[in-house]
Amino acid sequence: MKTTKKYGKKGDLALSLWVKLARASDTIAILSARDIATYNLTVPQFGVIESLGHLGPMTVGKICSKKLMTGGNMTVVVDNLEKEKYIERVANPDDRRSTVIKLTHKGEKKFAEMFPSHAKCIEDLCAGLTESEQKELSALLKKLGVGLKERI
Repeated sequence: MKTTKKYGKKGDLALSLWVKLARASDTIAILSARDIATYNLTVPQFGVIESLGHLGPMTVGKICSKKLMTGGNMTVVVDNLEKEKYIERVANPDDRRSTVIKLTHKGEKKFAEMFPSHAKCIEDLCAGLTESEQKELSALLKKLGVGLKERI
């Protein structure tokens, strides 16, 4: 059965794109979360360790903006990672009113142990596309995201 056009050519095209993008995003997020769970971390905890592992120490506010999380949620995540001795809070040398979060030795070791394996997981999840298709899709998604960023 052929579907009829309901919202005009451009509207139907945009809606079709949105559905496919959302389904793909949800599926990759679920499969990625399964992999992350094998490291005994939540997705937000993994995200904080990943950010600090790749970008180095940063304030909670900076981590929030990188991970698109609120400060309240991030405080719980940071508290739990600190309890597990993966991170530590240190005085910000540039601003005494704020604190910088950094990986501990245990956190650096956790990052080094888990991230190459997780990168391989993501590589496998994207294997349905050729290298060229991955580059093209990545560029298109960046273009879409940058174009939308100004609306926030």
